[in-house]
Amino acid sequence: MSSGEPLRLRDIAHGRSGDKGNHANVAVIAYTAAGYAWLCEHLTAELVHSYFAPLGPSRVIRYEAPNLLALNFLLYDVLAGGASRSLRSDTQGKTLALALLQMSIACPVNVAAMTRPQEEE
Repeated sequence: MSSGEPLRLRDIAHGRSGDKGNHANVAVIAYTAAGYAWLCEHLTAELVHSYFAPLGPSRVIRYEAPNLLALNFLLYDVLAGGASRSLRSDTQGKTLALALLQMSIACPVNVAAMTRPQEEE
């Protein structure tokens, strides 16, 4: 990460997503335990609901999976009918995790302890 770059959720986590009928499942997985603690405090169901407001989720529920350093969000009624009914380009919600990882976040105090370890060359 270079100086001046905005910090994004992707800097401290990775994710996966998919469909559950008309609902979407979005997992955000921290790279480190410090990152997971930060996510638990700051990445709320309300914030995720607001972020995806243009897709019209009726509600968002957050589940914690500390053994995986992950938060799992269930976004209800966000896929416009689901894979076989929706006219959206992402009928199965496969890109929702990527979209959420683009979210700008407040710079954590100890961001170095939360980022993905860099491989040595």
